[in-house]
Amino acid sequence: QLQLSESGGGLVQPGGSLRLACTTSGLNLDYYNIGWFRQDADKEREGVSCITSIDSLTNYTDSVKGRFTISRDNAENTVYLQMNSLKPEDTGVYYCAARRGYARNCLSLSFISWGQGTQVTVSS
Repeated sequence: QLQLSESGGGLVQPGGSLRLACTTSGLNLDYYNIGWFRQDADKEREGVSCITSIDSLTNYTDSVKGRFTISRDNAENTVYLQMNSLKPEDTGVYYCAARRGYARNCLSLSFISWGQGTQVTVSS
């Protein structure tokens, strides 16, 4: 059974860093695109970043380019999101999601399987 579990969220001051982890089971990362999404109160869910299945291409939404880095460790079945220079507008619940197949622009995919989310709060 495919499962995803997020960890690494917390409270951090503006300018700080966090590393989120999406631990997966029941799938092979070589065949699945993994995306990170976030949602804050009264806002729509937003695609933040994703990494493709076959060739690990990375996509980022414009607001996080240069600050966030997505990566994966196939041996650990884990996808990471390193978040630096955090801003209050990065606050939200961060979810990881999986979609089998391949798309160069993986943020355009409709993701099927989702984790429970981890809270990130950026505040002084």
